[in-house]
Amino acid sequence: MSNLEDFLSAQDEERIVEAIRKAEQHTSGEIRVHIEKQCKQDIFEHTLEVFHYLKMDNTKAQNGVLIYVAVEDRTFMIYGDKGIDAKVNQEFWNTTRDIISKHFKEGNFVEGLINGIDNAGKELSKHFPWVHGDTNELDNTISKH
Repeated sequence: MSNLEDFLSAQDEERIVEAIRKAEQHTSGEIRVHIEKQCKQDIFEHTLEVFHYLKMDNTKAQNGVLIYVAVEDRTFMIYGDKGIDAKVNQEFWNTTRDIISKHFKEGNFVEGLINGIDNAGKELSKHFPWVHGDTNELDNTISKH
C-alpha cells in the first residue's frame, strides 16, 4: 500500500467515523483514529506526540483514546489518557488490541478499527458513562499525516 489514501476509501472513513459517533453516544470518553504512512521513530513516543498534537490531553475527564495506525509499517498503537488508565485494567487495552490485531492480520482494516472502537466505547461507558449535558469535546474525523 503505497498511498495513504488507498488504505481507506471515503466510504470506509464514513463507517469508522460513524462507529466513533455510536461509541461516544454511551460514554463521555473521546475516541480518535490517526493514520500515517510510516512511523519513523518509536511508535509509543510518536503516538504520544500525536495524542498531544490532536489536543486529546485536553478533555475534562482525561478520557481520550487514540488509535494510531502506521500503514506501511503494518503496526498500530492504542493510547489512553491518564483518567482512563486510572480506572481500567490492562485487560481493557489487551482486549481492544487483540480485536484490532486479529482483523488487521486478515487484511480487514476497516472491520478491525470499527470493532476496536466498539469495544473501547463499551468499556469506556462502564467507567465514563454519558450523562445529560455531555458534549463532544473532540472531532470524530480521522486525522492523517
